[in-house]
Amino acid sequence: MLEVRRLYLVAGKAEGNTPLNAFDNALLAAGIGDVNLIKVSSIVPPGAEIVSDKPRLPRGALVPCVYSERVSTTPGERIAVALAVGLADDGFGVVMESEGESAEEACKRALSMVADAFQVRALRLARTLYIAVEHRVERCGSVVAACVYWQQ
Repeated sequence: MLEVRRLYLVAGKAEGNTPLNAFDNALLAAGIGDVNLIKVSSIVPPGAEIVSDKPRLPRGALVPCVYSERVSTTPGERIAVALAVGLADDGFGVVMESEGESAEEACKRALSMVADAFQVRALRLARTLYIAVEHRVERCGSVVAACVYWQQ
């Protein structure tokens, strides 16, 4: 079992020659492009510390995270993603991801989903954090937001 000790939120946006290159470039812009992301479900374990400074991740490391991404090849289209983290008094929490046409829209939706998740679990929502990013596509654009889980 992997013990998560730290979490941090990142976001990036970029253009690329192909949808996959745009996504890769957005990951690089977010600072997580040189690791292997393992997509996990959206639960924050009690006691995990949320940090603002990103740890130096070894290149090629297997890194669990919750992420939301969007890619578009429609010039002029506005694309956005957001993640919201909700924490209970004991530090247990959930992460919800959303997408939309604006960072504000995606963020509102993610925060609403956090509130719903806490209501169904009959937990008091003590704290919320969020990150969002938007981009107007030039040729082939991507946006990504992630909650990265780290054990050190």
